Amino acid sequence: MEKQDSIKYRIVSPQEFVEIYLPDGTVIRGPRNSPVGEFLKIFSDTKSAPIVGAIVNHELRELTYRIEMDSKVDPITMGQPDGMRIYRRSLVFLLETAYANLYPNSAVRVDHSIAFGGYYCRVTQRPPLSQDELNELESNMRDLVDKDYPFKRFIVPLDQAFQYFEKQNEDDKIRLLAYRKKNYLTMYELDGHCDYHHGYMVPSTGYLKWFKLSPAGEGFTLRFPRRYSPTQILPLPAYPKLRKTFRQYGNWLRLLGISNVGSLNDSIKEDRIREVILVSEALHEQRVTEIARQIAERSDQIRFVLIAGPSSSGKTTFSKRLSVQLLASGVVPYPIEMDNYFVDREKTPLDEDGNPNYESIEALDRFELAHNLIELKEGKPVQLPKFDFLSGRRTPGETIQLKSKEIIILEGIHGLHPELLPEIPEELSYRIYVSALTQLNLDRHNRISTTDTRLIRRITRDARNRGYTAQDTIKRWESVRRGEKNYIFPFQENADQMFNSALAYEVSVLKPYVEPLLRQVPYGSSEYVEAKRLLAFLEWFLPLESQLIPDNSILREFIGDSILQKFSLWQNNS
Repeated sequence: MEKQDSIKYRIVSPQEFVEIYLPDGTVIRGPRNSPVGEFLKIFSDTKSAPIVGAIVNHELRELTYRIEMDSKVDPITMGQPDGMRIYRRSLVFLLETAYANLYPNSAVRVDHSIAFGGYYCRVTQRPPLSQDELNELESNMRDLVDKDYPFKRFIVPLDQAFQYFEKQNEDDKIRLLAYRKKNYLTMYELDGHCDYHHGYMVPSTGYLKWFKLSPAGEGFTLRFPRRYSPTQILPLPAYPKLRKTFRQYGNWLRLLGISNVGSLNDSIKEDRIREVILVSEALHEQRVTEIARQIAERSDQIRFVLIAGPSSSGKTTFSKRLSVQLLASGVVPYPIEMDNYFVDREKTPLDEDGNPNYESIEALDRFELAHNLIELKEGKPVQLPKFDFLSGRRTPGETIQLKSKEIIILEGIHGLHPELLPEIPEELSYRIYVSALTQLNLDRHNRISTTDTRLIRRITRDARNRGYTAQDTIKRWESVRRGEKNYIFPFQENADQMFNSALAYEVSVLKPYVEPLLRQVPYGSSEYVEAKRLLAFLEWFLPLESQLIPDNSILREFIGDSILQKFSLWQNNS
């Protein structure tokens, strides 16, 4: 027996080759210590989207990561969220490097994303770029792509990083690094230009084939592919209302003296955050009041206020705050929930995975909705439906009859969709788009995703209100995002007004709530990589106590204790 065991188990030298195991059962053998990207080149002509990263043994890695032992590997393409983040981050560094080559005495900054595949950028310390200069900048970027320069990754002690950025006069990065807890920093070098970027890169500039620079207002848009069309630059529609809303928020941040996360942390550390909170909330209330005033001025004509926006944008609290302001203006609003007009569950359309697609406009009984609204406008009594989410069927609800001065507020995902209420004349409706359009960034080159802000909000609220784990919410998020892409973002410019529900300080408040939830996501699960990414992002923020937040704040919708939670209109419609 001992002889047989000694044959089975013995000490050996490492083999020259290792194997990687893909989710579909494919096994690839290659030399030990080779980059994972070399293993995956075998799929370069078979994947529908370029491979730009990989998950190796449940951890997201760059394609330059070396495989030292047999490993489980899942290729990450530009058709996936992590892959597109890697591509866009690398593209920003390409832009930054090309700009530094051409205009070393000024700087380019990434302000915010747009929903159609791009980042709005602007230059500082000089006039805006002319069309010829923009063409030259794009040409320089393409020259760097053609030369296929590597993105060189290296780690430096934190004090050395401080010295480098002080020499470069990059105050935003110095302020950010002042709150870093780790004693080192991972940096990248491209064509002699060095910088910090929060996250992974592609191996070389040759991967960055798809981009375009287009003028936009006083800046320009760095355009890139979208995930569902990863090798094409799609047409860029005009977005003047969205750009105006971002510009207004930028003015608010300047008024608050909060230009980046480093300055936000400074205000918390120096105990100036109370003033930031008070002014932020006052600016929100000012905007709600302004929108209510516009509706009140047209109250003889407007009969319906339609409110739409993506998940966790704060639509519910906004609607109630708007109702309060309308009442103060002498206009009585009556809220109707669009969700009560869902078709019976067996009639619900299916998504691409064969699951009920509640995000589709076909999931609503638009005929009954329009019929009820028209009758209400004419002063007739109407029995509203009530959707039972347990049985998946509509049941009879309350009967209402509106008075002449009452306005219906209709909140739902499809509020801006042109096919929602084609029977109702446009002049009878007032449309509002609500979203958390974050413009506070880590620094001039590392932006904060508006999607990440909303996801953090939703994880916090789902845990408090629905008992969902962070893993549950992350698992559903891709389906939610797909619905937003199809049914919300294409129609946001249809709004009469936009309301930006973002608050400069909100991530600091949400941090103590969401961090413990994210840490509970099991290692090895498909949601673990996303949870780890969000935790790394949250490390940059100092925490902020929630008791400082006013009880009518948008943020209370997510952290709880909102004074508006049980707010309801008291009119008698009998």
